[in-house]
Amino acid sequence: MAQPPQQARQGGSGGRKDLTVGPIGSTLLAFALPTLASNILQSLNGSINSIWVGRFLGESALAATSNANIIMFLMFSAVFGFGMAATILIGQSVGRHDIEAARRAFGSAIGLVMGGAVVIAILGWLFAPQILRLLATPGEAQNMARDYLRVIFLGLPFSMLGVLIQMSLRGTGDSVTPLWFMALSVAIDSSFNPLLIDGIGPFPKMGIAGSATATLLAGIVSSAGLLIYVYWRDLPIRLRGHELRYLIPEKALVKTIVAKGLPMGAQMLVMSTAGLTMIGLVNREGVETAAAYAVSQQLWTYIQMPAMAIGVAVSSMAAQNIGAGKWDRVNAITRSGIVYNTIITLVVITAIILFDRPVMTLFVSSTSPAIPIARHIQLIASWTFVMFGATMVLFSTVRANGATVPPLIILIVAFYPIRLGFAIFGQRLIGADALWYAFPLGSLVSLGLAVWYFINGHWREQVLIVPPEAEEQTQPTGEPAGRLHPTG
Repeated sequence: MAQPPQQARQGGSGGRKDLTVGPIGSTLLAFALPTLASNILQSLNGSINSIWVGRFLGESALAATSNANIIMFLMFSAVFGFGMAATILIGQSVGRHDIEAARRAFGSAIGLVMGGAVVIAILGWLFAPQILRLLATPGEAQNMARDYLRVIFLGLPFSMLGVLIQMSLRGTGDSVTPLWFMALSVAIDSSFNPLLIDGIGPFPKMGIAGSATATLLAGIVSSAGLLIYVYWRDLPIRLRGHELRYLIPEKALVKTIVAKGLPMGAQMLVMSTAGLTMIGLVNREGVETAAAYAVSQQLWTYIQMPAMAIGVAVSSMAAQNIGAGKWDRVNAITRSGIVYNTIITLVVITAIILFDRPVMTLFVSSTSPAIPIARHIQLIASWTFVMFGATMVLFSTVRANGATVPPLIILIVAFYPIRLGFAIFGQRLIGADALWYAFPLGSLVSLGLAVWYFINGHWREQVLIVPPEAEEQTQPTGEPAGRLHPTG
């Protein structure tokens, strides 16, 4: 069912690389760095926008955006899962030199997610007040949160389209193009935020709706620009002529994308709900500890970025090499990912600990009693991200072959009975420090289970195959949709 090898060369390459050949270490690093830069830009954009909202509109507006962003995070968790499932199918298809299958996987993912996004956008607009009341949004922030959220819902289809295209391009081996369009989105969003919030120059004064409108403009322009670029450079995921029918989701492909995507989206929900529970536990220790933990979380956002970027690179590389049947390279990719993650994360952690006071004063005053507490938290808990990164690399490899449920189960065990369990009951033994020691303990358990599954699990024995189209299924080479097919 694979197309002839020359089909892999259809279309312009853009920033695409063949991840099945060449030196593994340097290829992995070159792929991961643009993804890391994209993550940094996205986080900086959120921080800059929060600064604009806080300075122009005050604390109530900042609380309003925070509540609205929680809802958006839930929406994008599902997209992340479906996008990763499509990325795996695209990566394995590219590894097998089957560009047609990659386009079909991309088309079904776009059709599925965009159809859902339009429905969610309409329902979100209509029921925004009820959603905010369900979240117990403070009364003084509800009206602003409603105005902000409704505009954000309008931009949801455009944002999801951009995310899916970027993830799919990474599946083909191109991590550079998504970086450029992420930079474009950030430039538009952060520039138009103050102009539309405060009505600077010829722009209308829109208040908090102006911040959301800036995000809407950024999503429309960057997604449209990315789509135009894909066709202009004739990149592998572009759909033309008869290929446009791939946008109508194929039942078989949708079944696979949903079955593999939901557990990956659920992983994000597990981490976020565990994080919210931990915040509740920390808040009981008083405002100074809560502020110190908030500062620590800001720093941890940047500490974990290398692990996330390397994880994406490992998943894309592993998927292509699994599709090509190059299992020796898959193991080498995993080793390189763990080594790079360990080195880079240790460097970041060491730098933050050495210069923690000046960094922390960016968030609180230099005389704040929260600073010594935050430094104490960093010394105990920051090292957990070395283990977290290694776990993410192992998860990325096994996910690249369609194993998505075992990583979810491992995270549930590590985050709930282990991390939260120790944080709650360990306080009887060592007081508030149990909250901070719970992080390395949970990460140690998740790493141990991930290593065990990587070595002993059956994830290597099967590979995802994009099924042939319906009219071809009478041919003897056809495989049913989403069937796990032994590699031999």
